[in-house]
Amino acid sequence: MTHEAAGVPPTRNDDDRQDDDRPAEPQQPAPEAAASAGDAAPRPEARLARAVQAAEQALIEFEIAVETFRVEVENFSRLHHQKLGPMYARLDELDAQIAEARAARTGDPEDLRKAKEARDIVMPMPGVDELFHDWMDADGLSPEASAMLTEQPVRPPKRVRPSEEARKLYRELARKAHPDLAQDEPERERRDEFITRVNAAYGRGDVELLKELAAEWAAGPAQPLAPLSESEELYARLEWLSRRKELLTVLATELEEGAIGSMLRMAPDDPDQLLEDIGEQLLGEVSRREAELAEMVQ
Repeated sequence: MTHEAAGVPPTRNDDDRQDDDRPAEPQQPAPEAAASAGDAAPRPEARLARAVQAAEQALIEFEIAVETFRVEVENFSRLHHQKLGPMYARLDELDAQIAEARAARTGDPEDLRKAKEARDIVMPMPGVDELFHDWMDADGLSPEASAMLTEQPVRPPKRVRPSEEARKLYRELARKAHPDLAQDEPERERRDEFITRVNAAYGRGDVELLKELAAEWAAGPAQPLAPLSESEELYARLEWLSRRKELLTVLATELEEGAIGSMLRMAPDDPDQLLEDIGEQLLGEVSRREAELAEMVQ
């Protein structure tokens, strides 16, 4: 029975069905489409990513080179001090003795000044205040240090009495930023850290710092930055790599132009022999100064 006899409208004729029975021929892309697919340029982000990767690899190699040279300079400096340090110390002592002998002979104020400078080089005390934090100064032990060593009463430290303005600022900040006002653990940690700084400033009576802390709290927590796009992240990475390379270049220049680095670059293949050569020269200088001193004290 045909579709017409069954009352069903035909959807395709017999020729269509015969065509469907034949295997479909593969479709060929249009010449223009094929050309455009083969010539499709990579995304700008892809090229930028390759540039970042290349810069990262170059920076790694540069860091390795700088760190290697830094270690070499450090090792050479240590060897230089161990082997040649006593010779330099002997030369300084001889210079001081020669200057003192000359000053004793002439009595000239300028010779006396030079003799004192030469002796100060032999017995330096640089930065003792920073090293001992008020326990020792150029005149010796401080009163507090002497008292502790002799088991005498130690003078109490100077007390700081915060001003009325400092107390007012402190009370306001403590009320606003107290950790017990936190609603969650991250907020409590932020408040704890902030109140620790407030307490330290109040303990020193630092009104200006308390004002800065008040302004900081009023401004609220730092807002998270908006997420960067892929391109922005890549550009930011390139900028960081560039800044890092600049810092390493400065470090490398300082190492190369320093006294030890300059010496090391004179004989990079045989630094031990360089130390031997310098040692021979120093021994010669010691002999000459000893002879000069012997003539002056006769």
